[in-house]
Amino acid sequence: MKSNSEDLKTIREMMEKSTKFLSLNGLSLVFAGIIALVGAAFAHFFLLHDYAFTNFDYIADIRALLLLADALVVLALAVGIITLFCWRKSKKNHQSLFNSVTRRAAYNLLVPLVAGGVFSLLLLLRGDIALVAATTLIFYGLALFCASKYTFSEIHFLGICEIIVGLLAVIFPYRGILFWAIGFGILHIIFGFIMWKKYELCR
Repeated sequence: MKSNSEDLKTIREMMEKSTKFLSLNGLSLVFAGIIALVGAAFAHFFLLHDYAFTNFDYIADIRALLLLADALVVLALAVGIITLFCWRKSKKNHQSLFNSVTRRAAYNLLVPLVAGGVFSLLLLLRGDIALVAATTLIFYGLALFCASKYTFSEIHFLGICEIIVGLLAVIFPYRGILFWAIGFGILHIIFGFIMWKKYELCR
């Protein structure tokens, strides 16, 4: 009986590995969240000086350009760290980082993510700065929600939380930096720690 249960467990693990992207590391989300908090703090203290300052007269305003540069640097660093941790975990588990499951997960992630990025850029070009934070959070949440069926279930709930924070950012449009810090910073740290404790620390 014990042998049968172990066989079933092995089969289930093999099926999961073949259909889900399991190289995502919880600690990478924690570090990505910390980077996002640093970026939000920089934007608040050195660019905007207070949460309500979002009324740029022209998109050419140097502070708007620096804010965009800050967001891009945070994004690049976060993606780089997550990719590095995923590569290390897949190498440790003797798995290929780039396979059919990864491609499906990436496709479902990138479609809403790219759409949200383009839409946010159009808002920025139109001068609608107040809605950029909400837009990025909502589309990011949708991207995680779509990709979650190919990875850990926690990503599903992280996506939902990001959408909720994004909707709150619509209600309070002049608190964009605060909601960015919550969505991209605090939520990543919380869910990353949960995943690290559940899937890595306890094994």
